[in-house]
Amino acid sequence: MNAVWGLPVAIPVFVVSATVIGFAGVRLARVVDRLADRTGLGEAIAGMVLLAGATSLAGLVVSIVAALSGEPSLAVSNSAGGIAAQTAFIVVADLAYRRINLEHAAASLTNIFSSLLMVVMLSLVLLGATSPPVTVAGVHPATALLLLSYGYGLVLSRKVGQEPMWKPTRTTATRTDVPGSDDGTEPTRRLWGGFVVLTAAVLLAGFGIGRAGVSIAEQSALTGTTVGTFLTSVATSLPELVTTVAAVRAGALTLAVAGIVGGNTFDLLFIAGADVAYRQGSIYHAITSTDLFVLAWTMLLIGVIAAGLVRRQREGIGFEGFAVLGIYLGGLVIVSTG
Repeated sequence: MNAVWGLPVAIPVFVVSATVIGFAGVRLARVVDRLADRTGLGEAIAGMVLLAGATSLAGLVVSIVAALSGEPSLAVSNSAGGIAAQTAFIVVADLAYRRINLEHAAASLTNIFSSLLMVVMLSLVLLGATSPPVTVAGVHPATALLLLSYGYGLVLSRKVGQEPMWKPTRTTATRTDVPGSDDGTEPTRRLWGGFVVLTAAVLLAGFGIGRAGVSIAEQSALTGTTVGTFLTSVATSLPELVTTVAAVRAGALTLAVAGIVGGNTFDLLFIAGADVAYRQGSIYHAITSTDLFVLAWTMLLIGVIAAGLVRRQREGIGFEGFAVLGIYLGGLVIVSTG
């Protein structure tokens, strides 16, 4: 699949698609919040599965389109760059909440576990990239391990939420996941219908960003890593930004954080999908040293935010919040000059 769009077409398509993704993301946060209460899933699981899965579809399409077009760096950096951007969005949401540190108020063992799962999955990607280039039907074994770890991680996340072996200390600022008031006037079937329609809009917009991103990478002076880290990953992460801020303003704090950390684990599966789509061998061994830096940079960001979830500083955005912003901006500078 080769890009056929010129820059005069690719750039407007990119902008319009990003706008569609942002608009659909706001609506998705409201719908998933109501479904979390109506179905009994709870905000943490609904955020990790429904919200994260729906808002991440655009990024998945981008990575697959990039892999099919022979742009492995764009495919991988779109995944890792999106995770990095979304982690920084937690700090943005923290600023929007203002009352108290978001990691303190949204205490959730499920969110902490999801962060640890993210570190494990990133380790698998780095191991795949530095291991021998062995493939089965053109797919590296690390891809299967990614899928298995994600599936098993979902099972464990639900178990951790239902049968926690320890619980965070409750304070006056802690916001627990309590089902909100629902008058029940809107049928559950209609809520699911709205969820499907909005998810389809995100999916189609993701295809537009994917083709536009490949076109920009091939017809400009920008590398695939730069396009993936700065453009496509941020554009496809817009739902996470708007849904997180919207959830925080609605008081659904656990959903806000779960949408990010759950979305991060799902976003790493983009690399698995890209490896299957990339027909020139293992995508792990087609990426550059700059891509490896992006993966390690992302792992560092996840580790810092996980520490913030455990430490639960009360006031402001906390040390971890400032650290995440500093690491994120510093990483962008290094990628742009690499």
